[in-house]
Amino acid sequence: MAKAHVYKRDHINTDEIIPARYLNTDDTAELALHCMEDLDMGFIKKCKPGDCIVAGDDFGCGSSREHAVWALQGAKVGAVIAKNFARIFYRNCINCGFYPIEMANATEAIADGDEIEIDYKKGVINNKTQKKEIKFKPLPDFAIEIINDGGLLNHIKNKK
Repeated sequence: MAKAHVYKRDHINTDEIIPARYLNTDDTAELALHCMEDLDMGFIKKCKPGDCIVAGDDFGCGSSREHAVWALQGAKVGAVIAKNFARIFYRNCINCGFYPIEMANATEAIADGDEIEIDYKKGVINNKTQKKEIKFKPLPDFAIEIINDGGLLNHIKNKK
């Protein structure tokens, strides 16, 4: 069971996910300490392993830095559910082994604090708080394989 952290905002950029002043490391635990801090200073204290971020349009816009995904992974965020994603951020998620969920009505269907369960394969979010099922288009099997393998590099190593 995951808790939803909803940001009813469009265009949350990579500098808000992980500020540029922390890009001197690739240590996910270190990056996690500053995850989302320019948008929500208390995020890292309230986020528990598996919790999800829910946002509006164009999540991850701005710089094409993998650090943004690494910060989310270090903070143990389970997934980001957004109306849509900046394309480079979306690919970085898959290539780094992190699941992005595109859902047109994300910020309308899920409220801040809702308890949710995600079936990534079937494309269903079970909102336990609101007692409703929300459908999304699941990623294709090859992308799920990459994510399950821990990212593209691990996926390539596993295929050899």
